[in-house]
Amino acid sequence: MFLYILGLVAVWFVYRWYRETKRVSNKEDKYVYITGCDSGFGNLLARHLDKLGFRVIAGCYTGKGEDELKKVSSDKLTTIHLDVTDSESVSKVAAFIKTLVGQKGLWAVVNNAGISVPSGPNDWLTIEDFKPMIAVNLLGVIDVTLSVLPLIKKAKGRVINIASVCGRISPFGGPYCVSKYGVESFNDSLRINMAPFGVKVLCIEPGFFKTNVTDTALLKNNLMKLWERLPQEVKDDYGHGFLDTSEIINMQYRQIVDGDLMKVVGCMEHAISALYPRTRYSPGWDAKFLWLPMSYMPSWLSDTYLIKSKPRPKISVL
Repeated sequence: MFLYILGLVAVWFVYRWYRETKRVSNKEDKYVYITGCDSGFGNLLARHLDKLGFRVIAGCYTGKGEDELKKVSSDKLTTIHLDVTDSESVSKVAAFIKTLVGQKGLWAVVNNAGISVPSGPNDWLTIEDFKPMIAVNLLGVIDVTLSVLPLIKKAKGRVINIASVCGRISPFGGPYCVSKYGVESFNDSLRINMAPFGVKVLCIEPGFFKTNVTDTALLKNNLMKLWERLPQEVKDDYGHGFLDTSEIINMQYRQIVDGDLMKVVGCMEHAISALYPRTRYSPGWDAKFLWLPMSYMPSWLSDTYLIKSKPRPKISVL
């Protein structure tokens, strides 16, 4: 009986693999709009899709990002300034895309733009610390998606949202996990909403990869700035040793950060070009074997691991 079940599982994996190898046709006629192309996943994806023949519209926050991307891309790739926190900027880009794609519509939008600081214990933060990141990571995703959704529906295309394993489980405090949980929720509701129109809504949930979002120097500097502005009573609660312990954990954290960004880009490309894409992708060994399984555990069990893996405040009842 066990061998029979094992055989069925093996057959199913082979069938899934074969099904997922099929790609859409006429890539040269399909427009793909990507946000956050200055660096990281967005930059690599724009260059990768350009080489595959897609017509890429790369949203960049800086002029330098646009110039650098143009130098390594073909004439088919179009760069444009985009600030996802500015609705006027989002609307201008959407109007430009509408003119560019015409009656073909837009094949895919990839909501990739994101930031990761400030991050820290929630009682170190104010509501003003939450607003900028939620504006980029969540409201920007919603604004960009809604601005081009009619064009996506016309092409019966795809919406690809870059969430995170932190949209499934919250290993640290601050607005990052909050914003990614929001992306997951928006993604799920939109997927159901768009299904009758033939639009596929897909989610990428990467583990920890070596990008600006996971830059340990940036995160350490952010933590120090937060510490310096804390009231003395909060500093006393945590103790100065808390920062030293955080540095040790940062060193351990560097060891699990994956430097192969193409693992994520490959999933993004599959979501765009596969005839039968997956609903969710979880690139990275830590996503597959640590964070994702942990998200299905009873909260008391996952909480125990997360609490023990964190630096301990000076005042602790644990």
